[in-house]
Amino acid sequence: MEGERRASRARSSDLPVGGAGGESPGGGVPLPGCRGSSAPLQADVLELDEDEDDLEVFSKDASLMDINSFSPMMPTSPLSMINQIKFEDEPDLKDLFITVDEPESHVTTIETFITYRIITKTSRGEFDSSEFEVRRRYQDFLWLKGKLEEAHPTLIIPPLPEKFIVKGMVERFNDDFIETRRKALHKFLNRIADHPTLTFNEDFKVFLTAQAWELSSHKKTGPGLLSRIGQTVRAVASSLRGVKNRPEDFMEMNNFIEMFSQKINLIDKISQRIYKEEREYFEEMKEYGPIHVLWSASEEDLVDTLKGVASCIDKCCKATEKRMCGLSETLLPVVHEYVLYSEMLMDVMKRRDQIQAELDSKVEALTYKKADTDLDYIDQSIPLCDLLQLTEEIGKLEDKVECANNALKADWERWKQNMQNDIKSAFTDMAEENIHYYEQCLATWESFLTSQTDLHLEEDSEDKL
Repeated sequence: MEGERRASRARSSDLPVGGAGGESPGGGVPLPGCRGSSAPLQADVLELDEDEDDLEVFSKDASLMDINSFSPMMPTSPLSMINQIKFEDEPDLKDLFITVDEPESHVTTIETFITYRIITKTSRGEFDSSEFEVRRRYQDFLWLKGKLEEAHPTLIIPPLPEKFIVKGMVERFNDDFIETRRKALHKFLNRIADHPTLTFNEDFKVFLTAQAWELSSHKKTGPGLLSRIGQTVRAVASSLRGVKNRPEDFMEMNNFIEMFSQKINLIDKISQRIYKEEREYFEEMKEYGPIHVLWSASEEDLVDTLKGVASCIDKCCKATEKRMCGLSETLLPVVHEYVLYSEMLMDVMKRRDQIQAELDSKVEALTYKKADTDLDYIDQSIPLCDLLQLTEEIGKLEDKVECANNALKADWERWKQNMQNDIKSAFTDMAEENIHYYEQCLATWESFLTSQTDLHLEEDSEDKL
């Protein structure tokens, strides 16, 4: 047995990193939202006809780059590289598990709000314990999202559900609304946990582990109001100036985002309309069963037939209700999440452009100063200091822009692969659900028609005798 184990290890050592078990390229971190294997899909963009009634999805070739190539946490030692290899009998190398459950209503003299229990289980050494349990309200999730955007302006932060209205529900404390939000918050935290960079963010760790009073204290340690106002003013000024020479890669990225936003919003609109029509069909069909039962009471010769029709309608009603459940739980949340993602992507591009616009403004200022300043700096030490300071600032901003661009490029490829996997899985599951639904309804009515045919044959035989 020991010899077989050594031979197995020797054969496994020849595997490429992430080559076994379908792990993501570049590391052992699983991709969020992927079901089963996370192998890259050969798809690039959703292509839909403008006609809302005609949905088509085309695929194009896409070469996906190493998603972790810019991650500062990527292991580089030989031992770490060995640990990235996944053998066929090993479980997923995931070390952070988060559950959001048990929503609880809180009523005070000032406000009424909902908190959610968050249970975290981990084997990471930087955590003080292996399990944590805290309660958080929606405002705490908003704070976390803001801190992640502040620390990683060009990473694609997962979206939060809307503050008030989800799926057209206005009532904030409706049970369906609370459950829909709970699922979305659960997905939000697990998306972050599966991200190769965001998962190691210190504010994320505090969010998962700190008690309520500790979190409130931690929030107060951030930048003051005046500092935040100053950052906002600078960001607005940079956005107004705009970017003169956006790199070609990001021009293509921006075009993709605009097209994706248009298509995914269209899919969301059509999906909601289909769900509404399906519900109306279901509500109407529920009335036909009892009607046929009442009808059978006045038709002695058709009692069994009419009751058989009522039974078939009842079975089809149950199958329709199950399909509606699948639509509301499988397709609608995924599509709506990527509607929110499209808005998030636009914000990420704006933040990237703001960083580049700040660099462009400094370069422009340096050009003007050089043009207006005499080259004889012996008696003009102040202009020389200004030039040196601007040059130093430009150097730092160039590094900042390069880091921001690299981070966005790496996260972009990762996000695209996850998006393709999620949407393909959602539509595939929905298609399989529809096939099963129609097969079930067809079998129900075929069985009923066969029984009626056999009954008529028996009656004809009795008449002949």
